[in-house]
Amino acid sequence: MPEVEGSPPEAGRKAGQPPCSALALVDAQGTVVAWTPAAERLVGFSSRDVVGGSVARVLSAFGDITSASVLAERRGEDWSSPVGLSDRDGRSVEVHLRASRLLGQDGGTHWLVSATSPDTNPPWPVSGVEPESLLAASPIGIAVRDLELRYMWVNDALIHQDGIPREKRLGRRLSQVLPGVGAQKAEAVMQQVLDSGVGTVDHEYRAWPPTDPRREHLFSTSFFRLDDAQGRVLGVCAMSVDVTDRQRSHERLTMLREAGTRIGSTLDVMRTGQELADLAVPRLADYVTVDLAETVPLGEESLARLGAIRGHIPVFRRAGVASIHEGAPESLWPRGEPVFVPASSPFTEVLTSGSSHLEALLDSSPGTWFDQDPRRAEKVREYGMHSLMIVPIHARGAVLGVALFVRTDDPEPFDESDLLLAEELVTRAALALDNARRYVRERNSAFALQRDLLPRRLTGGPAVEVASRYLPADIDAGVGGDWFDVIPLSGARVALVVGDVVGHGINAAATMGRLRTAVHTLAKLDLPPDELLAHLDDTIVQLTEEGEDQGAAASGATCLYAVYDPVTRTCTMARAGHPPPAIVSPAGRVTFPDLPSGLPLGIGMASFETLELELPEGSVLAFYTDGLIESRDQDLDEGMHRLASALAGSGRQLEELCSAVTGILPTGAPTDDATLLLARTRALGPAQFAQWQLPNEPVVVARARALAVRKLAEWGLDHLAASTELIVSELVTNTVRHGAGPVELRLIRHQALVCEVFDSSDTAPRMRHARATDESGRGLFLVAQLSRRRGTRFTAHGKIVWAEQDLKPATSLSTRAH
Repeated sequence: MPEVEGSPPEAGRKAGQPPCSALALVDAQGTVVAWTPAAERLVGFSSRDVVGGSVARVLSAFGDITSASVLAERRGEDWSSPVGLSDRDGRSVEVHLRASRLLGQDGGTHWLVSATSPDTNPPWPVSGVEPESLLAASPIGIAVRDLELRYMWVNDALIHQDGIPREKRLGRRLSQVLPGVGAQKAEAVMQQVLDSGVGTVDHEYRAWPPTDPRREHLFSTSFFRLDDAQGRVLGVCAMSVDVTDRQRSHERLTMLREAGTRIGSTLDVMRTGQELADLAVPRLADYVTVDLAETVPLGEESLARLGAIRGHIPVFRRAGVASIHEGAPESLWPRGEPVFVPASSPFTEVLTSGSSHLEALLDSSPGTWFDQDPRRAEKVREYGMHSLMIVPIHARGAVLGVALFVRTDDPEPFDESDLLLAEELVTRAALALDNARRYVRERNSAFALQRDLLPRRLTGGPAVEVASRYLPADIDAGVGGDWFDVIPLSGARVALVVGDVVGHGINAAATMGRLRTAVHTLAKLDLPPDELLAHLDDTIVQLTEEGEDQGAAASGATCLYAVYDPVTRTCTMARAGHPPPAIVSPAGRVTFPDLPSGLPLGIGMASFETLELELPEGSVLAFYTDGLIESRDQDLDEGMHRLASALAGSGRQLEELCSAVTGILPTGAPTDDATLLLARTRALGPAQFAQWQLPNEPVVVARARALAVRKLAEWGLDHLAASTELIVSELVTNTVRHGAGPVELRLIRHQALVCEVFDSSDTAPRMRHARATDESGRGLFLVAQLSRRRGTRFTAHGKIVWAEQDLKPATSLSTRAH
């Protein structure tokens, strides 16, 4: 006997006297034996006027036909049609009429006739369904119960609905025929209808009828009270429809709508696989696994393409698993672990063909593909897996994985409609997985590009001690355009630079790399900070005008560039729309210099101003990007105050200071990348450099050589005396011949030996390639051969020509020349 579950009495739709309660009960002779108030309102006849009389009184459209049995002969046993009725005043009323034959316990026949006006809703318990479609596809089951709620008459459609024979119904209550909570609730609703006379529409209950014991059905039932001529209550009429398919379609549409919001909520392929499994259990299956090709979580192309497996089985990794049993004990492999796929199985067939596999009744007996996978076969038998679907996960022709759907406790096997739903869910998941895979690939490429472009090992040489931090906005999914660098310059100086490119992803990383390369190139020209930023701005404007994407992306980038000289302890800086640096004195006091902001790079027609500061040895310069000081709920001033508080104090190591500064970041997810570069200044003492003011006369060359050789002897660098003597001679001679003003000679000893010659001329010397017959033009060529680096840089008062040598023993001129 099937069990039922129903909605509570108040769940039915109660609307006074519903239009579909215009009912009349007619016996085999055409005599009206029961009449409802709604029927009285429709045609004007009261129950006293109609009950006991012939139905022909109101059926004017059928002429002299006087019995419902004759109507049945003309129209068939159950019928529905628009007809004309005569109202109390003799006027014709057009209605939609339905007659259903009922059989009683004694075998007698009665007819239940229902009618509604065409301008009202059709008299069926399911709104939105036409009567003709109900007659053709889902006949209405009708039963009349007495005051004790026992079956008096039922029609054939009701027997077909739930499979309970007539002889087991008549004379019994619903709770006796279908014992259970649902039957008791339905009887409570019927009792309310008997007591109040108010019909109830769409009372739902669930049952497993004998005609389809493996599938739960949903029935929608409406109840109406029947009265006799004196208004006495005769009983209650119930009209029911099997709405299982309608409800099932509604549930599946709801499930697909949820899939659009629940699957692919992140760009994590493993999480997307789990979201698919969680959505399908238990609404579609009792056990679901999602296995992805091992390359998918890495963002790489899939190992296989549809139709091109050629016997090769991709390596799969479990991305999602869900079960009605806690802990998913059916699964042989936990999430993240590699999954074994038999060489000859439905899995490989699905991968090869690209088509889904449906096995409504799973066969795990000997001789099947389970022989290759005994562990899986054991799980199948242990948990009663009886129905299976395997759906390929593919996008753009590439196999991303497979999804497995299994039923264990649910006795109903999968059918084609289940497979269509599973394929639709997997298709939506495949789009999310492919987007996530492509994103991971781009993210990995951007990270790799950024790792290659950012400095791997920072060194400030003799000028500064450095430490840095880079914190992306999203560690798992974000690569930004922040960059920083420490660039060694001539004369023991160092350039410190930090910048910020708008946006995230591989384009921002590529743009950052282009700007960093441009800064390196311009820094090697020994340009002052303001000129370097102006050249950088021109470069970006040119790229933008040429239509290059990276040029457009760089527009709006910010940059701060500074040069520190450990000899003079001066720091010269300029900025293009970037936050100003923080300067921490040796005593621990923090200040922000009044450095003009300038416009961001790429705006065009921008001018940048330079600020020069003299810093005590041991000062700390803090360069940073706005992600360190800016947040959604705090402005820049508050952020700079927090930064100053974190930097304040003395005696701390730079790494410790870096940790303290990054600790001021908000605890929530940051909105932008945060970059920090700290540099503690050093100074070269008098024992590390020497400088001499010399007149601009030819006789000074010999004196310059003698001064240089004497200083090298003091430094213990006698092995560099010969090469240095020649370098000094050539540089001073060029200055005397082609320069202007007094000559200044400076030697610097740090990690290398630097020789610098200054004059007030702004004409840069050029190296010539003299011919064999030329008597001059070989000076700078010799300097280039004797030094590892050489160049010219300009100052506000002239130029400096310099050459740099290693501190190792000098190599002979003849060897260097060859």
